[in-house]
Amino acid sequence: MGRSSKDKRDIYYRLAKEEGWRARSAFKLLQLDEEYQLFQGVHRAVDLCAAPGSWSQVLSRKLRSSNETSEVKIVAVDLQAMAPLPGVIQIQGDITKVSTAHEIIRHFKGEPADLVVCDGAPDVTGLHDIDEYIQAQLLLAALNITTHVLRTGGTFVAKIFRGKDVTLLYSQLKIFFQEVTCAKPRSSRNSSIEAFVVCQGYSPPEGYKPNMSNPLLDHCYDVDFNQLEGPNRVIVPFLACGDLSAYDSDKTYPLQLDTGKEYNYVPPNQPPIRPPYQEACFLKKNNLLAKERPPSPVSTPPATNTSEEDDASSVCEETAIQQLSISS
Repeated sequence: MGRSSKDKRDIYYRLAKEEGWRARSAFKLLQLDEEYQLFQGVHRAVDLCAAPGSWSQVLSRKLRSSNETSEVKIVAVDLQAMAPLPGVIQIQGDITKVSTAHEIIRHFKGEPADLVVCDGAPDVTGLHDIDEYIQAQLLLAALNITTHVLRTGGTFVAKIFRGKDVTLLYSQLKIFFQEVTCAKPRSSRNSSIEAFVVCQGYSPPEGYKPNMSNPLLDHCYDVDFNQLEGPNRVIVPFLACGDLSAYDSDKTYPLQLDTGKEYNYVPPNQPPIRPPYQEACFLKKNNLLAKERPPSPVSTPPATNTSEEDDASSVCEETAIQQLSISS
């Protein structure tokens, strides 16, 4: 396959490169903003699990262009290092640590955030039940740190994997937010179980004190207990957002989209600076990967005479000697 193959198979991957976005996920946040006006009145924003930085890019372009640059502060948090972005403060830290929350507030000079977004996802295994559970725990970790840094009335947006037990997450979010909606941007593939929860109007329960040491949900996961049914079941609105005339993320498009415009390949805007697979790629490129030794060919052991064979051969030798002496 040529390098233009993915440009045909994934139109949003191609558009992201042509428009200067670091990843195709930038269009997901843009389409969510078109529907919910997420950036309206936002001066302090936090991007959790930010690498490689496409959502931080969107925040930087949208917020800094519509407001005074000095008034807008954007903080990006991730365990991995990320290439710098204009107007974005980077924290290489763990979202499950209270020290990370304190550092975010310090950059905001003691003020809480207006908007917290999280596009983090685990390395999927292909086993949907496991992936859904790990993603739910990641979302709860993002919600936990959000309760430390978000102002009352603020907005929280996070990725979610829809599954049979997702109602428990909805019920947890409804405790902290007045409005909770599940949205599916058009740039998100229909074949993917991902969606995004848009939580507006942060209003924690009276007397609630954020605490990193206590999880929001019990880790002793029980299917019968955690599956809410009947009147206890929480159903949130589901909205497919994005212009219906926009590109279909599951469709293959020709390289030449416009009649009078010739296709030119565009490399990725920002390759990863220190990806976890960098060492493996180097070893493979230089043929240094450890290879399993091929099995050695089965060697036929040298024939050994048994005791009976030895006796028979000695008898033959004696007989031959006797015949030799008789003839002589």
